[in-house]
Amino acid sequence: MIWLTWRQHRKLAFYTLLGFLVLAAVLVPIGITMRNTFADLGLADCVRQLADPNVAMTTRETCDASFNRFSNRYDSLNLVAVLLITLPALVGLFWGAPLVAREVEQGTHRFVWTQGVGRTRWALVKFGLVGGAVVLLAVGYGLGMSWWVEPLTQAAHEGRLGVIVFDLQGIVPIGYTLFAVALGIFAGTVWKRMLSAMGITLAGYIGVRAAVEILARPHYQPARTQTFPIQGGGIPEGDRGNWVLAVGIRDADGTMVAENTRIQCPPSGKGPDGRVCGADLGLGPGAYNWEMYQPADRFWLFQTIETGIFVALAALLLYVAVRRVRRIA
Repeated sequence: MIWLTWRQHRKLAFYTLLGFLVLAAVLVPIGITMRNTFADLGLADCVRQLADPNVAMTTRETCDASFNRFSNRYDSLNLVAVLLITLPALVGLFWGAPLVAREVEQGTHRFVWTQGVGRTRWALVKFGLVGGAVVLLAVGYGLGMSWWVEPLTQAAHEGRLGVIVFDLQGIVPIGYTLFAVALGIFAGTVWKRMLSAMGITLAGYIGVRAAVEILARPHYQPARTQTFPIQGGGIPEGDRGNWVLAVGIRDADGTMVAENTRIQCPPSGKGPDGRVCGADLGLGPGAYNWEMYQPADRFWLFQTIETGIFVALAALLLYVAVRRVRRIA
């Protein structure tokens, strides 16, 4: 069974490895260039200095300007990052969906399952070998992406918890890839045509990933809140790297006056036109900025929780797929 599985999938394994090497050949030079720029702008020192809550305001402004220069230079890489998060889905489409669906569609399963190899053994061997290969691929992908996006996450205000960059690095790519492959295998046991299984895999993967990211991830841990004055205080120290979920301006009694905005007024309390800061919003004395966020130091906790969710879903799908294989006519 092991030799048969290898012969069936060796071309796909070769093309997958080739694609991985091509991707590395494209991204590694970009990553090296980003790191050189990061060092030339002195951003490594800025990261250390901004970690100190007592850092001077002039240093903070200088570092923020350098971070903005770096972000503006590599802002176009956000599109590349969006494309990269689709790779686990592609593995599920081309590794998972055809695993059972192609055998059933071509009718070869009738021959295989009458040659002394039981359906359960066939499923466990094939699913196990493909799953092991996928884990190795996902580990390499996660390590490579963690190295590649590190300068981008250090320069971005939301840090490693930011949308997209969180999905690219750490251990979550392992969970995503296993889930995509397991979903493809399961789809192949329900929809017996390979194209149908691939379509269901893609739709299901996108739907589940979106639901977890939007509905579940912000609530893995209770969010924290903090407030800071609208006049003279500025954004609170240590805010860089936090995943900000919501911001707004509240009156002294806690009533939300304006959502999704902040006000930073000069110490004088008046704008360049001489008007009292916040007068256009009808703010009274004691108004303040409000923020709800997930702290930056929860990155690995969130990674572990999300990986666990997708590994559990993958295990459930594979269990159901094995049972369905035993019932295929």
